[in-house]
Amino acid sequence: MNFRSTKELCVVNIENINFTYHKEKVLDDINLKVYENDFLAIIGPNGGGKSTLLKLILGLEKYKKGSIKIFNEKISNEISKIGYVPQNTNINTNFPIKVLDVVMMGHIHEKKSFFGHKEDEKKCALGALTQVGMQDFASYKIGSLSGGQRQRVMIARALCANPKILILDEPTASIDVEGQKQIYELLQKLNKSITIIVVSHDISVILSYASKVAHINKRLVFHDISTKKDTFNKDEHFCEVEMLQLLGDKIC
Repeated sequence: MNFRSTKELCVVNIENINFTYHKEKVLDDINLKVYENDFLAIIGPNGGGKSTLLKLILGLEKYKKGSIKIFNEKISNEISKIGYVPQNTNINTNFPIKVLDVVMMGHIHEKKSFFGHKEDEKKCALGALTQVGMQDFASYKIGSLSGGQRQRVMIARALCANPKILILDEPTASIDVEGQKQIYELLQKLNKSITIIVVSHDISVILSYASKVAHINKRLVFHDISTKKDTFNKDEHFCEVEMLQLLGDKIC
């Protein structure tokens, strides 16, 4: 578990979470604290429980043991403070919908006008597109964009809810190397005002941007890479994080 000053705001507090699916233990005694403006990368092998943990944080799965608090409240009370960008965005690229309309779908907590979106919702959507550098594409059809551009639009859609926490599941899947770099640079910029939690297999890239890493393989091991002072026990755990840090030290 990570330890911080009591003056810092804990935005996600996970304590003693266990989760079993079809009698198979998926998560075993998970403890994690995420603080305001952390950039947390969640890594680990396929089937290790990364996506399951995200679903628990989002309230999409129910746990029987342990607790998860968002801003020290029940998930259901604070879910509106979380923006989510799933790995599969389910956008039909052949459907003739404009980028601005996709982003305005992010107003999930607003009452809709009978005659479409309100003017302030459009302004908010354009502001979100500006945040992700896609304001010039507002009138483009979503299917005409590249993979990296579409992902920026999905991030803008999540930002429309004015979240305090932004959670992304494999945001750079099927995006080229340059596109991956652009997405992570965008997340680093957003991290100045929003807590970022991202699941990723792009370990070497993530380590250039993340401040904290949670390695999950049923159990969780936490790494504070902002100071290079880890809380892991080297006798029990050695993963890609340590390997890359060691290589980085040798290169330097």
